[in-house]
Amino acid sequence: MALASNPARPFGAVLTAMVTPMTSGGEVDLDAAVALATWLVDHGNDGLVLSGTTGESPTTHSPEKAALIEAVAGAVGDRASIVAGAGSNDTAHASRMARQAAEAGADGVLVVTPYYSRPSQQGVAQHLTAVAEAGGLPTMVYDVPGRTGVRIAAETYEQLAQHELVVAAKDATGDVAAAAGLSARTGLAWYAGDDGLLLPFLAHGGAGIVSVAAHAVSDAFAEVVAAWDAGDHTRALDVFRTTLPAIAAINGAGMQAVMAKAACEALGIIPDRTVRGPLVTASDDEVAAVRAGLAAAGVLATA
Repeated sequence: MALASNPARPFGAVLTAMVTPMTSGGEVDLDAAVALATWLVDHGNDGLVLSGTTGESPTTHSPEKAALIEAVAGAVGDRASIVAGAGSNDTAHASRMARQAAEAGADGVLVVTPYYSRPSQQGVAQHLTAVAEAGGLPTMVYDVPGRTGVRIAAETYEQLAQHELVVAAKDATGDVAAAAGLSARTGLAWYAGDDGLLLPFLAHGGAGIVSVAAHAVSDAFAEVVAAWDAGDHTRALDVFRTTLPAIAAINGAGMQAVMAKAACEALGIIPDRTVRGPLVTASDDEVAAVRAGLAAAGVLATA
């Protein structure tokens, strides 16, 4: 389903935080990445996020990230926004990643708050601004305090919003009420970073979602957004409810990259579910649980 373009959605409405397919030996599989990206765009995505956490950014390396952007942008960049992760707790490193993303053909960058080191709010603002300026691309800042240990304060968002390159936020705080206020106060496009909050974010002025479960339920998420935009909120809720088993199966254990790859393999979109350590490739029992969730969501035929 093609979603109508909207200036308030600078990167689209449904974006999958795409896994990075790998061979059984752990090498990045660019052919599989192109096939996956094409499948996702064909099934409702108008944006893709590459080399985020779900794309195993901590364990893929600079040449691999550049090659991935080039391959995916070359395949689907005329049909979807390509947003590249530029996340590090080292500002200089993240800045290099942003420059590389721009050179490789990305349309924008996703910049997470510096993790583990827990900088001050001025440190957060300076980091995010420096990385945006290094890439020179439209920038989505990413607030996920459960992983990073630091949350972006309202005043920091207001400061960031003054920068011409900062155009959006990916919000994985779970705080829908705060998102409603912040999106209005800053004018930034606000994207849900949690699959289960797509509808609440739309109801509170959100632009769309950066999703993991969309690996399996892109069509449904696109239909949810289209129904919401058309004012058919009952239909939006009905469709969204069909996705809940897939959301639970892919996100429930907190190992999104592992389970999303298992889901893509089960659906026949990628040939292998291998991940790099410290992640552990999904076991047969975990795959069975994922398959059950996909079947309950109506996207995988039961045996």
